[in-house]
Amino acid sequence: MTTMRAAVLHAVDDLRIAEQPIPTPGRGEVLIRVGVCGVCGSDATEFSRGPVLTVMPVTLGHEFAGTVEALGEGVTGLAVGATVVCGAGISCGDCKPCREGRTNLCRSYTTLGLQHDGGLAGFVVSPADILLDVSDTGLALDTLGLVQPMSIAVHAVRRSGLRAGQDAVIVGVGGIGAFITFAAVSVGARVLVVDLNESRLELATALGASATLKAGESSLRDHLVTLGMDPDVYFEVSGSAPGLASVLDAAEPGATIVPVGIQRGEPALPLGSWTLREYTIVGTVAHVVKDDMPEAVRLLGTREDWSDIASEVLPLELVVSEGLAPLIDGSAAQIKTLIDPWISARRPAVH
Repeated sequence: MTTMRAAVLHAVDDLRIAEQPIPTPGRGEVLIRVGVCGVCGSDATEFSRGPVLTVMPVTLGHEFAGTVEALGEGVTGLAVGATVVCGAGISCGDCKPCREGRTNLCRSYTTLGLQHDGGLAGFVVSPADILLDVSDTGLALDTLGLVQPMSIAVHAVRRSGLRAGQDAVIVGVGGIGAFITFAAVSVGARVLVVDLNESRLELATALGASATLKAGESSLRDHLVTLGMDPDVYFEVSGSAPGLASVLDAAEPGATIVPVGIQRGEPALPLGSWTLREYTIVGTVAHVVKDDMPEAVRLLGTREDWSDIASEVLPLELVVSEGLAPLIDGSAAQIKTLIDPWISARRPAVH
C-alpha cells in the first residue's frame, strides 16, 4: 500500500476525500496508523470561515489515536505496534515558555491538523515527543480518541487552581465543557452546570455535576443563592455574550474566572470593577503533553462507558455532513464526533 484516504481542506467549504501518498517519518518522527480521529470546533471554523489558523491545503484532524506503523531515525521508547495518543501541538523546546514547561505557549507553536497534515487520514506522521504510549491502559481506541479534548479540560482545571471542597460553575456543556465538568468533579469540587439544552444538562448530571440550571429559567446569581453555593471558580465555555454576562453578574469578589470559550467581537471589559472585586482572570489554551495528557488518560479510565459523549463512529465520507456541518449550525447530536478512516459505513463506538 502506497496511498491512503485523507480529508483535505483546500478552501472554505471545499473539503475533499482524496487518495494521498502515505507519508514517511523523518528523524524523530513516527508514522501512525490512525484508529480514530475526533472532529473539533476549530475544524468547523476552518471549514466554514478559514483560513484562521490553517495553512491550506491541509489534512484536518488533531484529536487522534492509533498504532505505531514505523519509526523514523533516532526514535526511542516506542515500538511498532504500540498504541499511542497524540498531543498534536508541536513546540520548539528552546524558547522561554518551552524551557519553563509551558510548551503550549511556544513562540513557534504549530499543530498537526492545522499547519501540518493531521489525523483525518489513514496514516499521519507525528513528532515522537508529543506521543504517549498507552498500550498498557486497556482503553479502546474510540475512548482514546477523547484524550486530546480531555487534556484541554485537565489543563483548564489545573490553570484555574480549583481544589477539592470548592464550588465551581461551568457555563456550556459542549465538546469541551462536558470534559471540564468531569475533570472538575474529579478534583473533588461541587459543580453547577448551566446550558440551554436539557439533554446536555442530563449529561452533566451523569458526569457528576451536583446541580444544573437551564439558561434563562432564572438568573445564575439567584440560582446560586438558592443552592447555597459560593463558587470559587467560573468556567465560561459557551463563548457567548450572555454566558459571560451571567458569570460577571454572579461572581463575588475574589472569584477566579476562566474564559475558555472564545468570545466573538470585542466585549466590553469593566476592568475597574474587576480590579475592585479582585477577580483572577485566567487564560487557558490547548494543553501541555507531559502534564495534562497522562491525567486525561487516567480520567478516561475511571469511567466505564463514554457512549453518552461519543455513541457512534463515522467514515470519512460523512465528515462534512455529519461532522463539520452540525458543529457549524449547532445541531450536533453527539458531544464528540469520531471518524474512523478505515470504515465505509457508520459503526457503534466501542468504549
